[in-house]
This record gives sequence, structure tokens and C-alpha cells, in this order.
Amino acid sequence: MGNISAIFSKEMRSYFGSPIAYVMAGVFLLICGFAFRNEVLQFHDLFVFLERSEHTEREQMNVNQAVVEAFFNWQAFIWTIVTPMLTMRLYAEEKRIGTYELLATSPLTNWQILMGKFLACFTLYVLMEVAALSFIGLLSQYARIEWGPVFSGALGTLLLGATFISVGILGSSLTENQIVAVVLSFFMLLMLWTIDWSARYAGDALGQILWYLSIPAHTRDMIRGVVYTNDIVFFLSVTVFFLFVAHTGIESRRWRQ
Repeated sequence: MGNISAIFSKEMRSYFGSPIAYVMAGVFLLICGFAFRNEVLQFHDLFVFLERSEHTEREQMNVNQAVVEAFFNWQAFIWTIVTPMLTMRLYAEEKRIGTYELLATSPLTNWQILMGKFLACFTLYVLMEVAALSFIGLLSQYARIEWGPVFSGALGTLLLGATFISVGILGSSLTENQIVAVVLSFFMLLMLWTIDWSARYAGDALGQILWYLSIPAHTRDMIRGVVYTNDIVFFLSVTVFFLFVAHTGIESRRWRQ
């Protein structure tokens, strides 16, 4: 654990010792805040309209369904873009500046290096997510919030983040160019995000497999307040799979050297 902690500390200093963490957090919160504001205003306008029209549907309006669910859905999409930017430098930058060889020849194992980088990026992800969830806390001062779906949605978002970061690490480990790392990571995430479209036009067996591999299929229920074990297993399995693939690629490069 000491070796992992050393890499973790190094990566955290790299994030917060430069503008990277602050700029990415600022951009993320700005976009999330913009989306959250629009969802709240849209809900308010609909509520006022139904109140003036004396519709009975006004009594059935739910802040969680109209605002919170939409906010988590927006976040999932935003993280698809932001996460590759958080992970792009983890290995690509090491290769570019030549410190990757020092790590490769150090007493640290590739797995320890990988986990240290993963945990550092995931910690930054969690901090940014907690800041975004403060929007819901602010809304709770003015509207009745059901916290069960909020907590399950937050759990789904954290599991989503672990998966996205593992994909981003794989993308970063394949190149020394950070822009290429972002493109590779975004492409892989986009495939996981849209693969369920193909499921609709595939056969029954293949369609079920493609649907199961789709990320939205496993976040949808959590955002609505329902947590299934198979969804948790899916995210953990995909995270481990991509970390394993990244580790295998790094190991093969080490042996070639």
C-alpha cells in the first residue's frame, strides 16, 4: 500500500500543483450549473403554467423526476467529455517527458503504479462530483427532495466514474500524445454509450449482449432510485476489465524494453 500511496500522492500533487484540477473542475461545474439551472427554470415554468390553468397534474409534479433525474442524466453525458481530459496525462505525459522509463525501472510494480494513478484520478472525480451535488442540496432548501433516488443516482455516477476512468487510463497508456489519448478514450466511451442502438437491430442473443454492454442501460434504474446488484457488478467488472487490459499493455511494453 505504501507504493500505491506514493504514486497517489505524486498524482494528486500533479493535479493540484498545476491549473489542471481547478480548470477542469471549474468547467465541469459551470456546465453542470448551467444544465441544472435550465432544468429548474423549466420545472418552475411548467408548474406556474399548470397552476394558472388549474390543472390537477400540478399536484403530481415531482422535483426528483423533473429536475434530479435530468441532472444526473446530464452529468453522465458531461462526464463522457470531461473524464478523458482528466486521464489524458496519466501515462501519455509520463511518456512524453521521459519519466515513464524511470517508473518502469523502479521497484514499483506496474499494477501499483496503475492503481495509484487510478485512485488519484478517482479522488479528483469524487471531489468534483460532491461539488456538483451541492446544487441539489441548494435546491432542497426550496423544494421537497426525496433523498433515496439522490443517493442511488450518486452511487451510479461514482460507479460510472470508475468505469470512465479505467477507459481513460487505457487510452492514455496507448500513446504519448495527450490529444490522441483524449480522442481514443472518448471514442471508446462513445461506443459503450451508444452500443444499445445496435442492439435494436441485432438478433435476440447478440441484441441481449449488446444491450447489457450499454452504459445507459445500467445507469437508468439507479438514477430513478432503484439499485440492482447486476448493475453494480457490471460497472465493477468493466472497470476491472479495462484496468486489466491497460496493465497487460503496459507489461508488454516493459518486456519489449
